[in-house]
Amino acid sequence: MASNILGKISKERTISAVVIVIAALAAILPGGIILAVVLYSISIIGFLELTKACGVRKGQSLNALEIAGIVAITCYYPVTYFVQDASYAVMVMLLSMIGMMSVYVFGFPKYHANQVMDAYFALIYAPVMLSFVLLTRQLEDGVYLVWMIFISSWVSDTFAYLTGVLIGRHKLAPVLSPKKSIEGSVGGIVGAALFGALFGAFMDSTLGQMQYIVILAVVGGVGSIISQVGDLAASAIKRNHQIKDYGKLIPGHGGIMDRFDSVIFTAPITYFLILILMNGHG
Repeated sequence: MASNILGKISKERTISAVVIVIAALAAILPGGIILAVVLYSISIIGFLELTKACGVRKGQSLNALEIAGIVAITCYYPVTYFVQDASYAVMVMLLSMIGMMSVYVFGFPKYHANQVMDAYFALIYAPVMLSFVLLTRQLEDGVYLVWMIFISSWVSDTFAYLTGVLIGRHKLAPVLSPKKSIEGSVGGIVGAALFGALFGAFMDSTLGQMQYIVILAVVGGVGSIISQVGDLAASAIKRNHQIKDYGKLIPGHGGIMDRFDSVIFTAPITYFLILILMNGHG
């Protein structure tokens, strides 16, 4: 009975993973407005999963704090895509905080200060951090470089799992995630760095230059570390609020925040590391 259930879950996870990869290809390869719309949609869902998990929403209906967040996301993505000026993006985020604080003070005492802070946290956590997938895609050679976000997260996760199964002995975070090991963590870092170097070699060969091997090896290794922090952070939030998954949107995986927890963390790190290392290389 148990083996049948595990087999069904494994099949669901595999099918969902394949669909996610196909969807990622369909959105990232053309980039542009298609990718922006996809990320906007994912951000809305992720934001609402977090607000529900953190107790911003007490019932089933959206409240004013969540609506303020949705308005902010709806303003933020067009500014990020069309304007491409960080100062305007910061302006949107500051105005969104003022908007949420307005809901708080004019609706007082309907909302608690913790709900306002959690709502703003959810806004930064999912929508803003995830938007760096779009920003990375907009870089020169971004059609290639954007995949480092996924190498740093999903490839790292695969290597960490396989290494942990084979030689894992010492617990990485025994209370939070008992199955994760230090050996698995190191395996994930090494695997992502190696994949990054191989991807860099492919880019150099394709583009006829010699600059990406070392850069992407570093991005992969550092990204893997951040990816693991993102994975554990999402788990910690679930433990704090005593929930198993953030949602049920993706069969076998849970919600958007369950599947993209590490990607959300690696996206901004990948973007800034590439900028810093490319400037240093130049």
